[in-house]
Amino acid sequence: MEPDYVGFVEAMKRALDVGVTMAAVECTSESLAAGFAKAWPMSIGVFTNLSRDHFDSHGSAEHYLASKAQLFVHLPAGGAAVLNAYDPASALLAEVVPPSVRVLGYGVPSRSSGPPVMPVFVEAERVVVGWDGTRVKIRASLDGVDFDGEMHLRAIGEMYAENALAAWVAAMAAGVGAKDAIDGMERMPALPGRFEVIGTGPRAVIDYAHSPDALGRTLSSARALCAGRLAVVFGAGGGRDRGKREAMGQASRVADRIVLTSDNPRREDPALIAAAIRRGIGDHAAVSVQLDREKAIRRAFEGAGKDDVVVIAGRGPETEQVFASGVRRLVDADVARGILGELRPSEEFT
Repeated sequence: MEPDYVGFVEAMKRALDVGVTMAAVECTSESLAAGFAKAWPMSIGVFTNLSRDHFDSHGSAEHYLASKAQLFVHLPAGGAAVLNAYDPASALLAEVVPPSVRVLGYGVPSRSSGPPVMPVFVEAERVVVGWDGTRVKIRASLDGVDFDGEMHLRAIGEMYAENALAAWVAAMAAGVGAKDAIDGMERMPALPGRFEVIGTGPRAVIDYAHSPDALGRTLSSARALCAGRLAVVFGAGGGRDRGKREAMGQASRVADRIVLTSDNPRREDPALIAAAIRRGIGDHAAVSVQLDREKAIRRAFEGAGKDDVVVIAGRGPETEQVFASGVRRLVDADVARGILGELRPSEEFT
């Protein structure tokens, strides 16, 4: 899909007309590869992580990283590069940042088994994840910032602690006060389809995780919170990076029960996509395939007890499922709510 530059410019013009002076923009790697950052340089660039994704567009990890690097190559004098100090790719990105741009490292140590790859100015000393959200104990050593305290996010998971630290550093680089930035993030509700929790026992977790890294981190968060058994329902998008499918299967092995289904198969055979994921799962004892996604979600809840959790991954807040024959309306959260409304929890999965 070609980047919609006209739509972006029109949106920025409307924002300017109503008095907006600053905007946070998510730049896709495809738009960066096409030269967006050179045509429209940002004042502050934020890098969260590099994991296997979008290889259908880029062909290799090297091209994917080189595309992301364009955001930082074109930062203007006086700008800031906010880099995840626990992602190895940050060391390479730091090398291409212009000398007149500040490089600010942040991170959550659980991202890596080793030390940070660059100096860390803002770090999570402790992350506590619960069903009510995520608490982050922050250690900050930024010039002009005197903060030693906690941030309480409504979003659930260590990945959101990581994203919140990145946003906090970027906000301060833009001139927002440290406490004001934290207050704003603490007021922000959890986003639909991003570790969205439905029910109180059993629980459903709706998450957009569609890469091996994202799926693994989502399931790790769910496993840490789950007092019973953990099930996952997921597939992989058709017409996208085929090479990640086995790795997604490997990431799913942490679950007690795995139900493979369709994501958005587009023009591919859903059964072949599921077979590729299944190869990555290996000898797991509880794997089934149900290509009808609504039926698959229902299967994952069969026999669910009050302490069990079902993660429904891959589509997040999407409202339509895409097939070669067209689209159909399907909202994972609505399906889960309907099933939970019918359930009488039993002691364990059957």
